[in-house]
Amino acid sequence: LITLQQAVLYRSATLLGVYKEADLPLQAADMCNNGKMADILPSDDLQDIMTPINLNDSLIFAGAIEVELQRKLVVDLRDVARLAPFRQYETRSGRKIGVRMTAAGDYGWTSDREGYRYEPRQPDGDPWPEIPISLFEIWQQYTDCSRKPQCCLVNYYGEKTRMGLHQDNDEADFSLPVLSISLGDDALFRVGGRLRSDPSKSIWLKSGDVCLLTGQSRLAFHGIDKLRLGSSKLLPNKGRINVTMR
Repeated sequence: LITLQQAVLYRSATLLGVYKEADLPLQAADMCNNGKMADILPSDDLQDIMTPINLNDSLIFAGAIEVELQRKLVVDLRDVARLAPFRQYETRSGRKIGVRMTAAGDYGWTSDREGYRYEPRQPDGDPWPEIPISLFEIWQQYTDCSRKPQCCLVNYYGEKTRMGLHQDNDEADFSLPVLSISLGDDALFRVGGRLRSDPSKSIWLKSGDVCLLTGQSRLAFHGIDKLRLGSSKLLPNKGRINVTMR
């Protein structure tokens, strides 16, 4: 038998395409990370496994996205930003959040004096744009989910911007993983456990890296400590874009 966590190691979208809902138990077809998967992966393709870095049970696929596709993603994200401009939200206490944000999909993430939350529309009332196909294909490639992500959150990190340790726990269904894509300058990523006091580990995420929070790491505290500004040439004005789908 092959577990779902082993299945996610297969980088090739073609290989993942061998799974059809008809081949799986109903629960496995409808849900993610819920146990086991039938032994239907061809053994000849084991050499195509891309082994991730395990950082406190989060999976880091280093260099997963080639430069040309990174450039295509930036173009697609600019199209998203034309329909949903980047905004700098504030916390309930009125403090400005360091990163600038936009989103795509059924829901976007917002924050103001009423608190953090998902909203089906932008603050100006417009709907969020659709998630670009290029991003959805990466979701399909690195997760074992039959369902599309409902939210694609896009964060822009400028100089001296950081993101404190937090949990992604505002979702209704924690069986869905959280997949993030790093574009642009290197960022020091820290991830711990389900308690803020749990020991944490850190790694420098580079442009083109993919990170998956799933299983034991789905509710892990994580954050960005700092950037290495100018370490990438992908974005002309430097900085980092983090795309998170869930």
